[in-house]
Amino acid sequence: MEKKKKKTDLWIYVLLLTTLMILTESLKTYTFKVIGLDLTYSLFLLPVAYFLIGIIAKKFDYKKAVAAIAVSAVVFVSFSFILAYFLEGNYILRSLCGEFCAYVVSAFTSLTIYMFLLNNTESPRLHVTLNYLFSLMVYYLIYSIMYFNFVMSDDRWVGYYITLGIQVFICIALALIDKKVQRGQ
Repeated sequence: MEKKKKKTDLWIYVLLLTTLMILTESLKTYTFKVIGLDLTYSLFLLPVAYFLIGIIAKKFDYKKAVAAIAVSAVVFVSFSFILAYFLEGNYILRSLCGEFCAYVVSAFTSLTIYMFLLNNTESPRLHVTLNYLFSLMVYYLIYSIMYFNFVMSDDRWVGYYITLGIQVFICIALALIDKKVQRGQ
């Protein structure tokens, strides 16, 4: 019975991560203005994805977190393709590839650093926060290279720094919550 409950719990986390990534994709077209720049609402959800990946790794193990990343990435890209193709009538392959590669590489980066912190340190909040921020920077870098062909205007750089500035506060809150989660079941 206990083993079945653990497996059920894992799938709840995987489905939560997948749903979060689909919601992130859905919200990327909705924007708000900060200092005259349009920023997407999805910027609030992306740090939570790295937090969930860390929680899966902490509660279960590395292999299960890798599987969660793989499942969420495949479903996320499939949903993005279906949404773009059937609702809008077209899709941009650069966008799908950029988002997929950015998510997978940044998620594995976050997971690897998080596991190192978990196994070799006491996982101080500052290191976990910096891990989340570094993963976000990796995500934006890869997405910029793939989607924008690394042509960045001044407005994009200002938006990048404002986005990271907002996400710092989210990452700090998530690191505080992460510290309270116990390792294992």
